Amino acid sequence: MLVGIIGGTGFFEPAADAEGRRETVQTPHGPVQVQVGKLGEADIAFLCRHGPAADIPPHAINYQANIEALALLGCRNVIATNAVGSLLEDLPPGSLATPAQFIDFTRSRPHTLFDRSCDKIVHVDMTEPYCPRLRELLVSEAGRLGMPCRDGLTYVCTEGPRFETPAEIRMFAALGGHLVGMTGVPEVVFACEAGLCYASVCVVTNFAAGISRQRLTVDEVHQVMDKMRPRLWELLAATVNAIAADPAWQE
Repeated sequence: MLVGIIGGTGFFEPAADAEGRRETVQTPHGPVQVQVGKLGEADIAFLCRHGPAADIPPHAINYQANIEALALLGCRNVIATNAVGSLLEDLPPGSLATPAQFIDFTRSRPHTLFDRSCDKIVHVDMTEPYCPRLRELLVSEAGRLGMPCRDGLTYVCTEGPRFETPAEIRMFAALGGHLVGMTGVPEVVFACEAGLCYASVCVVTNFAAGISRQRLTVDEVHQVMDKMRPRLWELLAATVNAIAADPAWQE
């Protein structure tokens, strides 16, 4: 069984020790390039969220096609990586977190896989948008590897590509937000609509505007992701191999 991995900012290529072949998957919303192969003993399908050249900005990503491609390949479990800003002073850059809820502040993106071409009205429950079972496994494996991972947080998704204002961050915090990013929604929504077990492991790359004592730059995001990349791949490898080794995940 393939496990899907969606690589975000700083994770534009599979792990160095991953073996595989590139495939182009034709989906109802367009073609997607995916690398299918092995990570340890696990079969994986790696997809770069920002496209093959890693040059598609957050608001222009074809989230529908990305999720459809993984579903068409037979991925039932999908782990995404996301670079995020922290709204919590005790969650500094370099921290890991797995969201349990999201708040959507995007504006111009598609909202559903069930668009006008669908011949019926579909309503999908979002009580637990991020798979609790997969979140629990990620947190457990992170702990085993000595990489504390905060669970149960709320991810606020903004449209981008600009960073948020301090006033917006104060509003998000008042609404119960803990993490802020530009790519988590509608990806998680489409995963739920496709019936996938989906979870995100977020890397805190900076404190959000107004909490940070300095102006936000893309450079600091890439610096933290470059530093965290080897350990995050270690966590992903451990998690997908735990799934591959446990018959309960095959049910």
